[in-house]
Amino acid sequence: MSQWLLCMTAFAVSFAITLLTTPVVKDLAYRFKAVDFPRSRGMNNEPVPRMGGLAIVLGFTGALIVMSFFMKDLITVQFMGFTIGAVIIVVVGIFDDIYELSAKFKLAVQIIVAVIVVGTGTKLDFIMWPFWQYLKPFAPVITVIWIVGLINAVNLIDGLDGLASGVTTIAAICLTILCVLRGNNLIAVVISAALAGSSLGFLPRNFAPAEIYMGDTGSTFLGYVLAVCSCIGVFKGYALLSLFLSVLTMALPMLDTTFAMIRRAINHQPIMSPDRGHLHHRLVDSGLSSKQAVVVLYALSSVSCLIAVAIALDDYRFTLSLMLALLVVIMMLVVYDKRT
Repeated sequence: MSQWLLCMTAFAVSFAITLLTTPVVKDLAYRFKAVDFPRSRGMNNEPVPRMGGLAIVLGFTGALIVMSFFMKDLITVQFMGFTIGAVIIVVVGIFDDIYELSAKFKLAVQIIVAVIVVGTGTKLDFIMWPFWQYLKPFAPVITVIWIVGLINAVNLIDGLDGLASGVTTIAAICLTILCVLRGNNLIAVVISAALAGSSLGFLPRNFAPAEIYMGDTGSTFLGYVLAVCSCIGVFKGYALLSLFLSVLTMALPMLDTTFAMIRRAINHQPIMSPDRGHLHHRLVDSGLSSKQAVVVLYALSSVSCLIAVAIALDDYRFTLSLMLALLVVIMMLVVYDKRT
């Protein structure tokens, strides 16, 4: 089967399974009392079941099981490390959605998971970077930081109905395209396509007004898969441009997390403490509805992903046009924010 056909199959299977299992998971969340009640920092006015990320996991897993019949090289030590890490992330996410675990414990688990992934052969490798030989001994540490950082980045943007699932869908589709352009890492292609399908399959019941939230079960899983997939796909394919392309692909969650850390450091607050200073909160507080804010952030994420693809295709005119469009949108948001 061709790469594009494998992509479409993985996407379709994961989308269908997630779409069909979301109502079942919704009932399961109520049964285990995994419910998000209204709070000052939240956006919901009524109790909403969380743990919906389990449907995303089921769709993603189902797609990989189907694809294993077409890909004999899917089961490797590297893939087993990825699978073990995913299981741990999901189990901890489920318990967090039910019992609300401490932030320090979750961070410790994420670091352990990242170490497992690195220990089974997944790490950043910029073999064509200038002076990379001086940084190469620190590659495992850098990879751990990258994985933990992206897990928390996606978790932090999960503050509006449909935001995390939609942004992840956009980023995963972009990763799929970049991995196909690279042409020789089929596992990364299938993983990113399956992630895109499962996150999109969850969106119909998660978009405003949401019937169900993905919870930490979903947000941490999405961030984990995006991080690992970028390591085994994009980073090994574009050398010097790899970091820039990956950052563009996941620009929204990464920038939001970076600004959150800076903001909390300036205000002498714990790095892991929650607040309403995230970009999606600011857009809503400035007068946009929840749906409008999400659409704006979808647009920003889409443009940054298109820029990444344009750079990979080496089309400078298209790249410049997209960069200009992104600049215009950002300037409009800044002006609107100052007016309000």
